[in-house]
Amino acid sequence: MLGIGELTLILLVIVVVLSIKRLPDLVRSAGKAARILKSEKRALKDQDPEADGGPHRPSPRVIRGETAERDTP
Repeated sequence: MLGIGELTLILLVIVVVLSIKRLPDLVRSAGKAARILKSEKRALKDQDPEADGGPHRPSPRVIRGETAERDTP
């Protein structure tokens, strides 16, 4: 009788053999997606220079306040 390890190996071989025809298409799709994401990231960075802490970053606002003493028993 076959054990879990042997069945897993047989199923893995079957999946690889059946999907070998689709593997180049999957790799090509992944490459296209990576290029699209990279170009979109570059476009957003060029469009909004403040997002990455560019030279047009405004200085932080200082809000003055008072401290109050607390009556503790």
